[in-house]
Amino acid sequence: MAAGRGAEAWLGGILLCALGCGVCWANSVERKIYIPLNRTAPCVRLLNATHQVGCQSSMNGDTGVIHVVEKDQDLNWVLADGPHPPYMVLLEGELFTRELMLRLKGTSRVSGLAVAISKPSPPRGFSPGLQCPNDGFGVYDSDYGPQYAHCNWTVWNPLGNGLSYEDFHFPIFLLEDANETQVIKQCYQDHNLPRNGSGPEYPLCAMQLFAHMHAVTNTVTCMRRNSIQSTFSLSPEVVCDPLSDSNVWSTLKPINASRKMDPADEVVIVATRIDSHSFFWNVAPGAESAVSSFVAHLAAAEALHKVPDALTLPRNIMFTFFQGETFDYIGSSRMVYDMERNKFPVRLENIHSFLELSQVALRNSSALWVHTDPVSGRNESVRPQVRALVETLLNSSLGVNVTLQEVSQSQPLPPSSFQRFLRARPIPGAVLADHRAAFQNRYYQSVYDTAENILMRYPEGLSPEETLDYVTDTAQSLAEVATVVARALYQLAGGTGNTSAIQADPRTVSRMLYGFLIKTNNSWFQSIIKQDLKGLLGDEPPQHYIAVSYPVNTTQLVQFVLANLTGTVVNFTKEECLNPERAPGADKEMYDYTWVQGSREPNSTSRVPFCVQSTVHLTKALSPAFELKEWGSTEYSTWTESRWKDIRARIFLVASKELEIITLVVGIAILVLSLLATYFINAKAHVLFSSPGDVAY
Repeated sequence: MAAGRGAEAWLGGILLCALGCGVCWANSVERKIYIPLNRTAPCVRLLNATHQVGCQSSMNGDTGVIHVVEKDQDLNWVLADGPHPPYMVLLEGELFTRELMLRLKGTSRVSGLAVAISKPSPPRGFSPGLQCPNDGFGVYDSDYGPQYAHCNWTVWNPLGNGLSYEDFHFPIFLLEDANETQVIKQCYQDHNLPRNGSGPEYPLCAMQLFAHMHAVTNTVTCMRRNSIQSTFSLSPEVVCDPLSDSNVWSTLKPINASRKMDPADEVVIVATRIDSHSFFWNVAPGAESAVSSFVAHLAAAEALHKVPDALTLPRNIMFTFFQGETFDYIGSSRMVYDMERNKFPVRLENIHSFLELSQVALRNSSALWVHTDPVSGRNESVRPQVRALVETLLNSSLGVNVTLQEVSQSQPLPPSSFQRFLRARPIPGAVLADHRAAFQNRYYQSVYDTAENILMRYPEGLSPEETLDYVTDTAQSLAEVATVVARALYQLAGGTGNTSAIQADPRTVSRMLYGFLIKTNNSWFQSIIKQDLKGLLGDEPPQHYIAVSYPVNTTQLVQFVLANLTGTVVNFTKEECLNPERAPGADKEMYDYTWVQGSREPNSTSRVPFCVQSTVHLTKALSPAFELKEWGSTEYSTWTESRWKDIRARIFLVASKELEIITLVVGIAILVLSLLATYFINAKAHVLFSSPGDVAY
């Protein structure tokens, strides 16, 4: 019996060792079989009140034989001639068009798509957005300017092909790394390239894409499922989340953020958006559609805070940066909603006038266009205020290399946050843009709306620090726009002094453009953020997608940049800065206090941190539809993002079906033989493993 137990223990030890070695060997085998693609961006599923858009894979990922499509004729192999469907198509960026995508969408011979980013950008332009952005959620409808509704008067984005708002039943990934793209092409050429019109022989190079989405149908459905899960499940499984983040705002003169402004007080609002979007998740450079405008806005705020009589102006100025405007005006609609319900310190009745910066980087012949609302302009009480606002803007451009021109008074407003305020109240206002009618931006809401799109060019051989401070032509141009805006705001706020001294700093603009478009991990951004948030900074170009977790990187960086440009350094210790109620002279009701890590000391790695006092605040940018649980709302944005478990891509060699069957059969046979051998050894263990000293009596 002792010999039998010893034999069993010995056999168990062998099995455990074999199992451990098997796990290690399996991991090693997986690394040898699969080549992971690490620099990719997926198309994910988004939902609104009525639709689902985007892409998804099956639950276990989708696999197909790779076929490279470099010209239209290559597509015939995928759609008809190729003998090994389904195919994973590697598509050149210039061929990523609506017409081609609808052809792929209509066939079962395609299991997925990998898009190689085009460098340089497609010369004809590319915009996967809508021709009429945010249609139905602006001010124009059947009751208010019906002739302007649905872009009947002006098609703002004529290059928009609407791809971002299509629903695809297969996964689509963007290949961001040219080296990985070349690896895939080399694998295709080695194994999949058709020879003399005939199909290639096995093994073939294949790709597998994982991007299974949990939400389906629309926001109403997914939010209802969330609600049911939360009610009846101890461990609820959320399938979608509302797109949400925070708006950033501050005032020229401090106000009590916890109280309401006096009805007699007036404020001039200057606004811009800070988010963008593209077909692929979290790839939203937004150089022209967002960054150019909010950088000019920040520069104007800095210029105004340097004006000697800024704190004594008759009216206050509110600097507002809206999040989620790409998705049916999430940020601005929420601020208006809060103002109407007295949940924000500023009421709608306090607004004297409204000035918005739209796309402003691509000015032809220095022209900047002033857009106003033709409907409210007919209001007898609003018209003179609008005319005074326009005249102030025109006068502010004198002596600056900016030619302000007013568009026809019969033309509607372009897509803008100002429209959400007009839905609530007739407010005098204007929108500044570099386009008179259709957008100048040929890459609106696309991966190609990058620094190159707004003509940012640097001389060769500059160090990172030299590049950070180098004043490009684009930076100089945006500084001039910021100067005009700052001078106009000063006058709108009741300033009567000489405005020629009000100048935006081109160097500041250069730093912001570099940080928001090229590389956030630079010395200036490092010096103005909190130490525990230094993980925000990276060496890749930042993206400006709103997402579902807040605050996102863009929001926090705008917050810290605005505080740095408009705040003051106060002599507080770290403890006093983090707990201003303990600091003598601090006013927590009027100011926000931030302890930032500061610049590096000369010839040292240590930093000199300090405390910044500012009027910068964050406020919620979540659509009121989710506060009201009106998930099918047509008044407010209802955009949600599906949740997912796993997103990844990899390539490998796949064998023929016949070889796979043979391998399976042989494997089963070996398994059966192994089980029989194990049974025999275990049954005869007392004979096979008995020691010489064991004697049977």
